[in-house]
Amino acid sequence: MNFYRSILTLSLATTVVATSGACFSQAAAKTKEIYNESADARVEIKAALEKAAAGHKRVILVFGANWCFDCHALDTAFHRSDIAPILAANYEVVHVDIGKGEKNQDLMTQYEVPMKRGIPGLAVLDADGKLVYSQKNGEFENARALTPGDFLAFLNKWKPGAQSR
Repeated sequence: MNFYRSILTLSLATTVVATSGACFSQAAAKTKEIYNESADARVEIKAALEKAAAGHKRVILVFGANWCFDCHALDTAFHRSDIAPILAANYEVVHVDIGKGEKNQDLMTQYEVPMKRGIPGLAVLDADGKLVYSQKNGEFENARALTPGDFLAFLNKWKPGAQSR
């Protein structure tokens, strides 16, 4: 009986530690300010389009907010050593702050990213500003559950020179 009690105690302790670590990592991840809450998104998009044209790249608009855990998960994925080089070589990234859902909704509509599907919401533009892809079904809403392969597949599918829609 003591053996089973020891196993149960060890299992419970492991669960508590694992859960505490997950909660801590979520809190820690949110400390980084990804979205500039005072930025003019239109100015940032225009600048990114100019850089994209000069570098033969596309632009990824990431609609989200600093309070959004999955926005942080997406940003963390974009900085992984296996993903960052593909992103840097093919895209200019603009983080468009939506606040608590009251900001830049006109841009979400313009780039066909429905707010009701959650954030982060992504749109890909060519260097001329033409919409190449827009997230319509909340594909990145649960970014924490996506694998590095999911992110790589997305980036490779929409990079310049790849097939479009």
